[in-house]
Amino acid sequence: MAPDDMSASLAFQSGPEPALESLSFGNFDAEEAVLEWECLLADGSFEDLVEAGEPRIVAGQDNDGCVVFALSVRLSTALADARHARLRDVAASWTRLRAEDGEVIGTEIADAIVGDLAALVSSARRQNQGVYCWVA
Repeated sequence: MAPDDMSASLAFQSGPEPALESLSFGNFDAEEAVLEWECLLADGSFEDLVEAGEPRIVAGQDNDGCVVFALSVRLSTALADARHARLRDVAASWTRLRAEDGEVIGTEIADAIVGDLAALVSSARRQNQGVYCWVA
């Protein structure tokens, strides 16, 4: 969570500042995940999101490995507004999508990731901040 792109971009070299509220997860493609979550929550098209430049990079280069990107307003709104049952459905659907590509993500883990992210987004909105992802 960060107040703006400039503040979020400072995480590029070493990760989020300890003073910033954050989550830590691993072993999945975060850029792909946020696109899939947006498709599942807001009925978007993966290809349309990619063509629109989502997720928006704020530091680094998409093909360089290390990157900081912003969650879209549309995804943030959908996460913050979703009820727990809807988030669980999205997590289950995401688990199935990943399994189709040969990636195993447990349902409980997926539920925790999506639920915790929704809580972080809600907290960020209350503080008038954005949500960003640092991938190292």
